[in-house]
Formats: sequence, structure tokens, C-alpha cells
Amino acid sequence: MAEPASSITVHHHFDAVQKVVWDAWTDPAVVRRWWGSDPDGVVTSAALDVRPGGRFAISFQDSSGDLHTCTGEYLRIEAMTELDFTWSWLSETNAPSRVSVFFTADDTGTRMRFVHGELRGGSDHDYEQGWQRTFAKLDRILAG
Repeated sequence: MAEPASSITVHHHFDAVQKVVWDAWTDPAVVRRWWGSDPDGVVTSAALDVRPGGRFAISFQDSSGDLHTCTGEYLRIEAMTELDFTWSWLSETNAPSRVSVFFTADDTGTRMRFVHGELRGGSDHDYEQGWQRTFAKLDRILAG
């Protein structure tokens, strides 16, 4: 019997306008500056075709020298407000999971609701802590 899928939800506030946060998720040049949960990790490549049916592949090296590559397909794009895509690691054979990211402007920046769903067992990744570290890294980049 298959293990039931689970999900994590992270709410985060960025002290940056919605367009800047949107670009951080959709512009490969900006993604290269922050992607990955290791604060000392570096992105080695980022290819994003941000449109429904488009694909992405982002590779990053953590501080121990290990290389990680995530890939997926964009399922839904609502400019400035929503990204919905599949998520897979090249190093794992699990069925793809699904990420939905929602952005809303407020008086002090941008609120984000991030949902990583359809998670099934077998991943070596602690997604909740990993994404929180990743968003903290993005905070530092946006602060400048």
C-alpha cells in the first residue's frame, strides 16, 4: 500500500515589493543569487522557462561540495501572484511533488504562502527546515 502524501506550508514575509519578490522566483539571474538551503551554498546553474508547460532545472553546490539538482514543470503561472510547479531531485526516484507559491502585497512588503505538497517518503531532505533556510537566504539577498 502506498504511503499517503503529506505537505508543508510556510508563511513568510519579505521586506520587498511584490515585483522584486516575483523576479527573485522567475529571473534566473536572481535565482542564482539565493537558491538552496545551505547559507554558504552556491548556485552553479539555473534555467527557467516560466510559462505553463515550461521546465526549470536549478543546480547548487552546498558547503560540503555536494551538488544537488532540482527540476520540474510549471503548471500554472499568474504573473506576480502565483507559481505552481512540480518538484523532483535528479538524485531521487520519488514521484514528483508539487509546489504552490502565492504572493500578496501589503503595506510593508510581500506576504508569501508556500505549499510543498504531494510529499511521499524516501526523500533525504527535511523540506520544512530547508525551505525556511532558503527563504532566510532570500531575505538577505533582498536586503542587499
